[in-house]
Amino acid sequence: MSKNTMGPIPYGTQHITDKDIEAVTEVLRADYLTQGPQIPQFEEAFADYIGSDYAVAVSNGTAALHLSVLALGVEPGQKVITTPITFAASANCVKYAGGEVDFVDIDLDTFLIDLDLVEEKLVNAKPDDYAGIIPVDFTGLAVDTERLQAIADKYDLWILEDACHAPGGSFEDSQRENVYCGDCQYADASIFSFHPVKHIAAGEGGMITTNDKDFKKKLEVLRTHGITKETNIFKNSVAVALGGNNTIDGAEGKQKKTTQRSPSTEYPGWYYEMQELGYNYRLTDIQCTLGLSQLQRADQGLQKRRGIARRYDEAFKNIGEIITQNVSPEDQENHHAYHLYVIQVENRKELYNYLREQEIYSQIHYIPVHLLPYYQQFGWEKGNFPKAEEYYERCISLPMYPTLSDDQQEFVIEKVLEIVT
Repeated sequence: MSKNTMGPIPYGTQHITDKDIEAVTEVLRADYLTQGPQIPQFEEAFADYIGSDYAVAVSNGTAALHLSVLALGVEPGQKVITTPITFAASANCVKYAGGEVDFVDIDLDTFLIDLDLVEEKLVNAKPDDYAGIIPVDFTGLAVDTERLQAIADKYDLWILEDACHAPGGSFEDSQRENVYCGDCQYADASIFSFHPVKHIAAGEGGMITTNDKDFKKKLEVLRTHGITKETNIFKNSVAVALGGNNTIDGAEGKQKKTTQRSPSTEYPGWYYEMQELGYNYRLTDIQCTLGLSQLQRADQGLQKRRGIARRYDEAFKNIGEIITQNVSPEDQENHHAYHLYVIQVENRKELYNYLREQEIYSQIHYIPVHLLPYYQQFGWEKGNFPKAEEYYERCISLPMYPTLSDDQQEFVIEKVLEIVT
């Protein structure tokens, strides 16, 4: 029985190179730390990588979800569908906006939201019960958003794709074209995270992608306190901007412009307006610089993840006690983004504890959202989504990151087999 002589092996970790450090050091010596030129550069580069028309950088993945549902117009009482097997933020964002969360069970083969059950729920729903759907590309396997869009269009629903696990991931649509996670070909918007364990690490950070220019502009205002400096949409008069007065017609809410203190017809350069309630969800130049640097080797990291998955698959393929995600060879080689590598075993707790004794720090993704105490207060309980609950009883995520060495992976495999078989 071999011992771990390599040090701790986490389930995921960031990879910071000398080039990353040089890039961040350079921006630290520049004029901007927060709102500078690196932000639009990162947004443009990320949109180009994903295949969307636009990208809007925000402070984290949760902020990306929150701003997206606000911009999509979720209203109090409206229901939004998501999967119970996801991080809580995929559901919480709906609550932030005053909406109601509904769940649809997963497919036990793919671990993704079951689109047959989505359609079944909508067929039996009252008109206008639901506003949208938040599918999750769990583990990095793409949801078939082409099929989901066909369902959503029947009921006038929007789609917000949670692609945090899947930059670089894709699926082949009915036209045999590659549809990339987050390119918004079949979704209204998509969101990503730059948490350290994700494909692209910026410390923290998030991105919203879309092909709708007006939606992009809405997001840009919401991420900065609801403040705009675009003179063509200002609501106050130049007089007010210069310190004068104007009154409001109570009946119609129209402004009555009074005599200005200055004959100027232009708004002063310092003037801005807060036109709605927004948030401070901005990303910084420092983080965007790190993200840009990491983006340069995103494809290289993706290929390494797929290679690690192949080795796990080969090691476990004839082990009846281990269930792996049902991924076709085509998806494995060309489409799956492999943020996570999840197996299911009957003796999950024993395996989890044994791996920790060997300094292998696996993780569980995820506790079903409907079983979290906050959501149980709304009536959700065990038994509501039996497939998600069955999955949770047996799931465990093994180490998966580009710098995982062959020796480390072989050690992980050896220790898994010692307990499972």
